[in-house]
Amino acid sequence: MKLDDLKKLHQKKYRTQLGFYLVEGEHLILELIKANKASSIFSNVTIYFTDSFTELLSQLNHPFKTQLVSTKQMAQISDTKSPQGIVACVPLPSAPINTTQINTKERCVYLHEIQDPGNLGTIIRTLAWFGNFRLLLSSNSVDPFNPKVVRASMGAIFHVSIEQGVKLEDLQQRFSRFAYLDMQGELVSAKSFSNHQCYLFGNEARGVPREDLIACKAQAFTIAGSGSIDSLNVASAVNICAYQLSL
Repeated sequence: MKLDDLKKLHQKKYRTQLGFYLVEGEHLILELIKANKASSIFSNVTIYFTDSFTELLSQLNHPFKTQLVSTKQMAQISDTKSPQGIVACVPLPSAPINTTQINTKERCVYLHEIQDPGNLGTIIRTLAWFGNFRLLLSSNSVDPFNPKVVRASMGAIFHVSIEQGVKLEDLQQRFSRFAYLDMQGELVSAKSFSNHQCYLFGNEARGVPREDLIACKAQAFTIAGSGSIDSLNVASAVNICAYQLSL
């Protein structure tokens, strides 16, 4: 890919058009190589690097193409103010797996119009940590392949199945038991919390539309707190729920 095209990958429309996204930094590149060794799921990856990473790349066993670039060129490719000097161009995942092929042990977390890249990256990292989670994103959610999300995930994005543009109304064709968080719900520590297939979490400011919760017949649960404030950060809420489901 031409360097001018790489710069375009900072924008979602070009990521969609060209079918690639960028992974930047030594840690994320190492995680990419590690993930590929585990399942060989990545092909047509190119790693762009400056002189400072020549020795490291020569020591790593990986199947990816590599291309040496100048510091000036790296600054143009990078999304950060102080580039580390190594970036990978990675193909976007193929179309979502047919729902009939989804692991029956896999729980699904649905995020409705989540906006903050840091929140989404943290959630992806949490789901990868506990495993057996699939992430469903509604339309108008932040792009999971946004450079900020990828960095915040710390490489977890390579380990979580993600579906984008999932409509709330379509979930009823896939699942029969839904759960969501509400101040008046049953405690997430209750045994019944784990008896659901899809867990709904809303936009940072607006939550999940009430009419959709009613249509899904979603059961309300709550995370016990001191009562001094009336809400949790969405990433923190998903973290706690994922932990509870892993017990």
